[in-house]
Amino acid sequence: MGLTSLIAVVTVAVSLVNGAPLSQEKRQAPSGVPDYVLKYAPIVYLHSEEKYYPTDLQSFLDHTTPRVDFNEVPGPSKPLRTSNLDQMANNVWLTSNDDVTTDPTWIKGTKPNASGKTEGATTAAIIVNDKGNGNVDAFYMYFYAYNYGGEVLGWKQLNFGNHVGDWEHTMVRFSNGQPTAIWFSQHANGQAFRYSAVERDAAGIRPIAYSSKGSHANYAMGGTHDHTIPNLNLPGGVLEDYTNRGTVWDPLLSAWYYKFTPSTNKFEAYDGQAPTAWLNFRGRWGDQEYPESDKRQFKLFGQAKFSGGPTGPADKQLNREKVCPENGRLCILRSILVPRKAGMDGAFAERDEVVGGTEGKEVLSKWIVCIRHQYSGFSTEVLAQACVDESMDDTKSTLSELLKR
Repeated sequence: MGLTSLIAVVTVAVSLVNGAPLSQEKRQAPSGVPDYVLKYAPIVYLHSEEKYYPTDLQSFLDHTTPRVDFNEVPGPSKPLRTSNLDQMANNVWLTSNDDVTTDPTWIKGTKPNASGKTEGATTAAIIVNDKGNGNVDAFYMYFYAYNYGGEVLGWKQLNFGNHVGDWEHTMVRFSNGQPTAIWFSQHANGQAFRYSAVERDAAGIRPIAYSSKGSHANYAMGGTHDHTIPNLNLPGGVLEDYTNRGTVWDPLLSAWYYKFTPSTNKFEAYDGQAPTAWLNFRGRWGDQEYPESDKRQFKLFGQAKFSGGPTGPADKQLNREKVCPENGRLCILRSILVPRKAGMDGAFAERDEVVGGTEGKEVLSKWIVCIRHQYSGFSTEVLAQACVDESMDDTKSTLSELLKR
């Protein structure tokens, strides 16, 4: 048996054996939603130690206030509603009414029940873009009230990328009703796989997405994945995402369903009742990045402990040409399951397909290379003397200060 054939056999075996059980609860999808959009909808595995679960959209609005430059601005109602959110300007930040460092209950969302449903909470949106000629992209949008960004080398003092509000998604591309490829969003980018490569449920039909602990980045497999930060090229193992088969979430059970028309840039609810105004909000779902004068905030190499909240589904390139969004990076449609590893985004296997984009040159972080490869104790004193390069003085001082907190 040749290598290519062996890989194909192993891929199919992994996909079928490692599948999740289908939910026994009846899906309440409205009429008109293409059957295959439901049949091949991803099932999400949340991490076994997840603290921040999917969040009801209206509940999020109930606990936030529209602000611009940290100043409250008037809205059509207080709190805002999913039915009037489009009346807010693009520069509005939906800002938490609570100090999120106190870990208020509402940011923890709703844990799915035994059937995979977030009971009493609408936590997802399914958006279908029918491009014609049998070509359809189905976006499965997932919402969380809080994103825990992760810790550099496991140090809680070096915790970056936290933010209120977190939109993640998977996209399944269909050709004549058959799934061909899947996009998994991951922080500023993601990964694309052929449908034939991914793990699927026990019936061998619905693909599996693994939501990483805290950050909710979507991956095609369980395990450890290097977490990349835009414009900061960290070595492997420095900042990682963790995925496993914890709580099963079936987003179909608690979702609103929409069709999207690119020519008019309009959303239409399949049932004619689900609100669409919230989809037309072009502001930010979360707090504005806190200034460095805020005691909760610190920055290192331009990376903030608390960054600004994300934009919503309308900003996720719903009419993209390729499986990957257009962001200037190399887009590889992978045929074999692989974890995300630093320096491997441009590597591809024999059956992978490069479908566009160019890999941008990123800045190498010298300080973290030095720490990662030379030290294991990581005391404040060691960090203060970690690198002899005079250009590192400011960095060493900042690190020492942070680790004393």
